[in-house]
Amino acid sequence: MDTNQQHPDNLNEDAPGWEKAVLEKLAFAAIAEQKTARRWGIFFKLLTFAYLSVALGVVLYPQLKQEVEAGSAQHVAIVDVLGQVAEGEGAAAETIIEGLRDAAKDKNTKGIILNINSPGGSAVQSAYVYDEIRRLKAQHPQLPIYSVVGDICASGGYYIASASDKIYVNQSSLIGSIGVVMNGFGFSNVLEKLGVERRLLTAGEHKAMLDPFSPVNAQESKHMQSLLNQVHQQFIEAVRAGRGDRLKETPEMFSGLVWSGQEGVKLGLADGFGSIDSVVREQFGTEETVNFTPHERLIDRLAGRFGAAFGHSIATALNIGGLR
Repeated sequence: MDTNQQHPDNLNEDAPGWEKAVLEKLAFAAIAEQKTARRWGIFFKLLTFAYLSVALGVVLYPQLKQEVEAGSAQHVAIVDVLGQVAEGEGAAAETIIEGLRDAAKDKNTKGIILNINSPGGSAVQSAYVYDEIRRLKAQHPQLPIYSVVGDICASGGYYIASASDKIYVNQSSLIGSIGVVMNGFGFSNVLEKLGVERRLLTAGEHKAMLDPFSPVNAQESKHMQSLLNQVHQQFIEAVRAGRGDRLKETPEMFSGLVWSGQEGVKLGLADGFGSIDSVVREQFGTEETVNFTPHERLIDRLAGRFGAAFGHSIATALNIGGLR
């Protein structure tokens, strides 16, 4: 056996195959160095992740402790209705209803406040929340559900508020807009002036109802107006059922007009003036609140962010999904 070929440290340049032995030695050395560098890289990345996790915990611990302590004591539950009431938005019925149900299930909830700042939105989404509030009130008759209005509580926002036991506003809040709207545009005259011919085929006489590029069809407009009137009447009846004899009805009340909070109290659209802090303090005799709006709960945010950060860190450390 040729010992020079088996032991590259004792190379003999005159021996056959010495070049291969040199290359093998260099390759093994490079692989070993790469493994060592990768181990140190993983170590430092994990060390950095651990440091950031500790730092994050130190920063967020006081807030987490406060929320956990509040959740274990008597508190007032807050559920946000902020922005447009529509599916997929922050004020979607699904989100609001989940918050209401969680708040009602909590044995330490003294009452629920809907924090409303909304111009309205979908009649269907608003009706879902209205019905859920009424259901919860019937299921938990001793649990007060109040609404506190910020800048605006109009249309679908007021639809929701009218289901609560009491509505509190600021003197300058805007409240009301009890009406229904459907809008669009008509371009038929524009096409005519431009010399553009509209070609439209349908199966069903009214399948292209309210097509913006076609002239107004009186029969279709009448039909849609009838639908709007039906939804409007449903809205009116919901407000009447929710507000009862507190309403001081006027011919303009259900016309779609809005009023200031000050005028709204006079009309019976609201019950009094107050902010969330003042209502919590004066109506419930406490200062403890817990926000039950799903996207506002700290523990959920922390869990999601921690999981994402941990996964990203591990994937980076192990070079998952890429080649180095």
